[in-house]
Amino acid sequence: MNEITEMLGIRYPVIQGAMNPISNPEMVAAVSEAGGFGLLATGLKELEAVRQEIKAVQQLTDKPFGINIQTWTPTALNLAKISAEMALSAVTLSAGSPVEVCDYLKDKGVKSLAVVPNVANAVKSENAGVDAIIAEGTESGGVQGRNSVSTLVLVPMVVDVVNVPVLAAGGIGDARGFRAALALGAKGVQIGTRFIASQECIAHPKVKTVLCQAKETETVLFAQSQRTLSRILRTPLVEKLLAAPDRFDRKTFTANQNEAWFTGNLDLGFVSFGQVAGLIKEIKSVKAIIEEIVS
Repeated sequence: MNEITEMLGIRYPVIQGAMNPISNPEMVAAVSEAGGFGLLATGLKELEAVRQEIKAVQQLTDKPFGINIQTWTPTALNLAKISAEMALSAVTLSAGSPVEVCDYLKDKGVKSLAVVPNVANAVKSENAGVDAIIAEGTESGGVQGRNSVSTLVLVPMVVDVVNVPVLAAGGIGDARGFRAALALGAKGVQIGTRFIASQECIAHPKVKTVLCQAKETETVLFAQSQRTLSRILRTPLVEKLLAAPDRFDRKTFTANQNEAWFTGNLDLGFVSFGQVAGLIKEIKSVKAIIEEIVS
C-alpha cells in the first residue's frame, strides 16, 4: 500500500488515462478488476450518456473507478455532481481551472486528481485543494498545453514543490517506465497509449496493429487551437493539415478522429498515440499489461 493505492482503494498505483472516444466500459472495468484504476472519458458527451457509461462499468465490476472531467467544459460541474450521485471514489480533472469543481467534490467526499503539464499548474491545482497531482509530460498522446515539458524533467520538479502525492504520466508503457517514475519521486503512474493495445479496448483492430508497428518518431504535435496541441499519429490527413494548417476545421477533425478509431480508416482520420508507441509490440489483456508493468 502507498498513498495512491490507499486513496483510491486499489491494489496497484496504476491509473488508466481517459482516452476519448475509446475508454469503453469494458476496458475501464478490466483495469479496475486487475487492480488498477479505470477512467471513463467524458469530453463533450451528453450527461445522460455519461451516466449510462458509469452504470455499464458498475455492472461489470464492484472495484473503484472514475471519470475524467475537462474543467473548461460547460458541463464540468454537472459531471462532478454525477460523480458524487453515482458514488465514484475519485475523478481526474484536466484542461482548465479545477477550483469550482474541486470545491464541490471535496464537499461531497470525492477525491480529485489534477492532470498538469508544468510546475505552475501543479502549484495552482494544489492550492485549489486537489488530493493528488498527475504530472503529464509532453511524450503523452492526445491534447496537451503549449507549455509542456518532458516527464523526466516535470515529475521531480513537481514532487519538489507540492505536498500532495504525485503520479507520472507520459512515455510510460512497461515495468522500466514504472520503476523510473517511482525513482523520480512519483507514487504511481497514469498510462494511456499502452492500454489501446489491449484486448478489451474498443479501438479497431487495425488501429491496434498500427500501434504495435509504430516507431517512436511517428507521432507529431499538431496545433489544435491557439492554446492547445495534440500528439497524434502521422496519417495522410495529418500530413495535409500540417502542410496547410489554415484549412483546419475542428468539427471535421473530431469527426475524422471517430472515423479512424472505429473503422481503422487512417487515410481519412487520425488517432492519438504517445511517443511510447515505439515500445509497444504486442496486444495483450489488460490484466497482463498491468501485471507486467508492476512486476
